[in-house]
Amino acid sequence: MSKKVKKMKEIKEQAYHKPLIKRRKPNRSIHGDIALYIFLLIVAAIMVFPIVYAVNAALKPLDELFMFPPRIFARRPTLNNFSDLFVTMGKSWVTFSRYLFNTVFITVVGTAGHLMIASMGAFVLAKYDFPGGQGFFKIVTVAMMFTGYVTQIPNYIIINKLGWVDTYWAIVVPAFASPIGLFLMKQFMEGLPTSLIEAAKIDGANEWMVFSKIVMPNVKPAWMTLIIFSVQGLWNNRASTFIYSEERKMLVFALSQVQAGGIARTGQGAAVLIVVMIVPILTFVFSESQILETMASSGLKD
Repeated sequence: MSKKVKKMKEIKEQAYHKPLIKRRKPNRSIHGDIALYIFLLIVAAIMVFPIVYAVNAALKPLDELFMFPPRIFARRPTLNNFSDLFVTMGKSWVTFSRYLFNTVFITVVGTAGHLMIASMGAFVLAKYDFPGGQGFFKIVTVAMMFTGYVTQIPNYIIINKLGWVDTYWAIVVPAFASPIGLFLMKQFMEGLPTSLIEAAKIDGANEWMVFSKIVMPNVKPAWMTLIIFSVQGLWNNRASTFIYSEERKMLVFALSQVQAGGIARTGQGAAVLIVVMIVPILTFVFSESQILETMASSGLKD
């Protein structure tokens, strides 16, 4: 028997008699797991409590809303608050559907424009070196330090000079230039492998194909997060500073007028909260599932 065959037999015998490697056990005990789950349940309950309370308040009749001590859950749930809200809105000379159209139009156009401009600008800043690129990004970073209250007066002066006061563009165009979108997309695109883009160009892809077919699908978590921020900001924007005509006002502004109607409209005010927060919550829920799925399935490294 040759030495090579003997060596192979020895390796097989060692592998056969070698004890199986045990799985690594977690350091914490079963009591630690139980304590962790209890803690997470408590935190989840605290987070979901405001939503549960708001929904039940909207379903309570007027006498239960003034009950003391207040109760969390409605004893006799009813939809009268929502029906009264629509009746009150129907008495306005501007219909509820008009307020809704204004809000949906501004939210959709502003979000889409913000996403496209921020994504294209971030792609150039993240993957191309050109004179002044770093300086421009520093300006964007500094712009994030200023809130809307600080820039409100210069924004109004500029929009007034452009003749956009009391138009949709007074809300839509500033949404395009929000610095948070450019910053978020640029930081995320920097983690995208440059070799992937170079390979696509070697295969004959032009700049638009690289951007739309390669870059954007791989940074889906970033732009889904950007959509959440943009929808939340635009949907809840009262726009009372720039829009004066009643037929162009936002839904949130009209509903806030209902809330200011006094004690008799307390039930309608509770229903207003649900109408205002339902769209941002649904947007977050559906976008979050997409973010988690994408981050779990698309990880690329050089």
